[in-house]
Amino acid sequence: MPKLLVIDDDRTVHRLVEKTFEETDVSVLTCSVAEEGIDLIRRESPDALLLDIMLHEANGLELATQIRHLDPKLPIIFITAMNDSDTAIQAMSRGAYDYLLKPLNKQEVQDLVDRAFDTRRLMQSPVHMQEAAPSTEKGDLLVGRSQGMLDVYKKIGRVAPQDVAVLILGESGTGKELIARAIYHHSSRRNECFMAINCAALSDTLLESELFGHEKGAFTGADRRHIGKFEQCNGGTIFLDEIGDMSPSTQSKVLRLLQEQKFERVGGTETIETNVRIISATNRDLEQMIEDGEFRLDLYHRLNTFQINLPPLRERGEDVRLLLEHFLSRFNKSLNKQISGISDDAVRLLLDYAWPGNIRELQGVLRKAMLMAVGPVLVPEFFPGELHEGDTPVSPVAAPIGEAPVVSNGGTGADFQSFLLQLESANSSDMYAEALEWMERQLLTRVLTATEGNQSKAAEKLGITRGSLRNKIRSLNISIDHVINSDE
Repeated sequence: MPKLLVIDDDRTVHRLVEKTFEETDVSVLTCSVAEEGIDLIRRESPDALLLDIMLHEANGLELATQIRHLDPKLPIIFITAMNDSDTAIQAMSRGAYDYLLKPLNKQEVQDLVDRAFDTRRLMQSPVHMQEAAPSTEKGDLLVGRSQGMLDVYKKIGRVAPQDVAVLILGESGTGKELIARAIYHHSSRRNECFMAINCAALSDTLLESELFGHEKGAFTGADRRHIGKFEQCNGGTIFLDEIGDMSPSTQSKVLRLLQEQKFERVGGTETIETNVRIISATNRDLEQMIEDGEFRLDLYHRLNTFQINLPPLRERGEDVRLLLEHFLSRFNKSLNKQISGISDDAVRLLLDYAWPGNIRELQGVLRKAMLMAVGPVLVPEFFPGELHEGDTPVSPVAAPIGEAPVVSNGGTGADFQSFLLQLESANSSDMYAEALEWMERQLLTRVLTATEGNQSKAAEKLGITRGSLRNKIRSLNISIDHVINSDE
C-alpha cells in the first residue's frame, strides 16, 4: 500500500487529500508541523510528499533540503498559493518533483501523486541479475542463464558505472525497462532521480511538454507553467522508451540537450541547464529509419555511446523454464493461488512456442492459465488455444455491427458469451474476476486503439487517471505498440 504524506498547516488541504484517495489503496498521513513531518518520514518512509511552501513555523523550501538529506529519492510535490515564476524555479532547484497551486483540484492531485508513486517505485525497487542475487532479494530480478543473457549482464556491469548514454535494442516485451533500471541501480546516480517516459504513448506536443516543460499560454490548455522531466530529473537518469517514435522536431531538441545539456521550455526563451544521463530503448530498426530519413544520424550516434542488444525469448532456450518458475511463484502470491507446478506436456508446449510477444506474452499466458486452473498443476488444456496451434495470440474481438473489429493483445477471439461458456466448461472457481479482467482488457484495448495509443486521451475517455490507466495496462499486459500496429 503506497503512503502519501501531507505536511500543511491548512486542515482543509488535509481533508481534500484524504477525500481524493479515500476509495483507493493509498494510505494518507497528515501533519501540520515540520518537526512532526520529519519524524513521520523517518518512521513511515512515505512514497510521496505534499509539502506546503509557507508553513507557519518553517519555510517549506528550506525544509525540502533537510528532507532530501533524509530520503533523496522521495518525490516532493510543493503546494503553493503563489502563482509566480520565482516560486516554481526555487521549488525545482530544491529537487522538487513538481508543484500544485491552491486551491487544489482533486483530479490534479490524484494524477500528480499517481505519477510520483510510479517514479518512487522505479527508483526504490532494485533490479538484481540472477547470477548475482538470490530470488529472495527484495526488488525485481533479471531471470536467465542463457549465453545471450549472460552477455547482457556483463554489459550492464561494464557500462553502469560509466556516465554515458546507453541504447537498448530488442523486440517488444523483452524487458528493456528492467535493463534500464538495472543500469540505474548500479550507477553512481542511483541515489538521484530516475524517470521513465514512453515516447510512443504521447502526441508530439505532449511529449515535448513532458520532456522539456512549457510556459503558460504556450498552447491551448497550457494554463500554467509545467516543469518537464529533464528539469525535474536534474542530476538523475531518464529512460526514453520507444525512442524511434519521436518526431523530427523533438529529436532535434533532444540532440541539443545531449550536446550542450541545455534546453528551453515549450513557448519559453529562458535557457535552462541540466545534467541528466539518458538511457534509451526501441524495438525499431534505427539504422533503416536513418536511411529512410525518419531518424537523425547525429542523434543516433549520441544515444548509441554504448549498445545493449536484448535477445528475444525464442533464442533463450531453457530460460523459458526459469521464467516460468519465477512468474509462477510471483503470481501465486498476487492471485492468491497455490499452483505447485506445470505438467511435462504443458512445459513442452511452452518450450515449443515461438513467443512473438516475448516475456510480456509469457506472463500473460501464464497468468491466464493460473486463473483457469482447477487443480494444483497446470496442464495443456488450461493454456490458450493459440499455443497449441502455434499462432500469435492476437485475434479480433467481436464488435457491434457496422464497426470495425478491435484488435486485442492476448484476446480470446470470442464474444463474451463464448468466453463465459469456456469458463463454465473449465469449472472455473473465479468467474467474477476472470470476466471482469476480460471486459477490462477489451475496453482498454478499444479505447487505446481509438486514441492511437495516447494515454492522456484514453484516460479522459475512460474517466480514470493516467496513473490508473498505466497500472491497468501493466497488470493486463497490454502492449500499446502492438495494439496500434495490429490495428493498422
